[in-house]
Amino acid sequence: MIVLASKSASRRAMLEAAGVAFESVPANVDERGLEAGLEGARPDQVALALAEAKALAIEDPRPVLGSDSLVVVGDRRFDKPRDRDEAAQHLRHFSGRTMQLHSAAAIAHDGKIVWRQAALATLSVRQLSDNFIETYLDAEWPEVGHCVGVFRIEARGVQLFERIEGDQFTVLGMPLLPVLEALRDLGELPR
Repeated sequence: MIVLASKSASRRAMLEAAGVAFESVPANVDERGLEAGLEGARPDQVALALAEAKALAIEDPRPVLGSDSLVVVGDRRFDKPRDRDEAAQHLRHFSGRTMQLHSAAAIAHDGKIVWRQAALATLSVRQLSDNFIETYLDAEWPEVGHCVGVFRIEARGVQLFERIEGDQFTVLGMPLLPVLEALRDLGELPR
């Protein structure tokens, strides 16, 4: 059994569906503070640093899996919206543009990172009307307030996009296939 250093419903669902035995213990990490110290780092490096920090934040003898995702549109990085108004602002900014979604995962064991990987998905956001944005947030808020990019691809968030390039698990928030291989390498899953 491993520890998932997250309260993310989509990450829990991915591990459950894949048959991975885990306990979810949310990590207490100052994400914004850590990001501030990574000024100038590439988005994949930031996502990896956050995933590693989450994995290292949980003291447990079992392997600890940390994961994080971040969104970049143009040259601007987006975090989870603070409130519904900011969520609407994000969606207006995303409208008609290409979103890069960086998802990363790291595994810590005995207080050391033993594995890490980042993945990228590219999502083309269709033109979004103000009416659509309000209707969408009426249906999806507050759940999407916990999601970078203001969407759950497994729900109505799929309506934001006209094209998606990349693996579905990366879009859901964790590069699951490499995680499963790492867990096999660690003896947590059968070969």
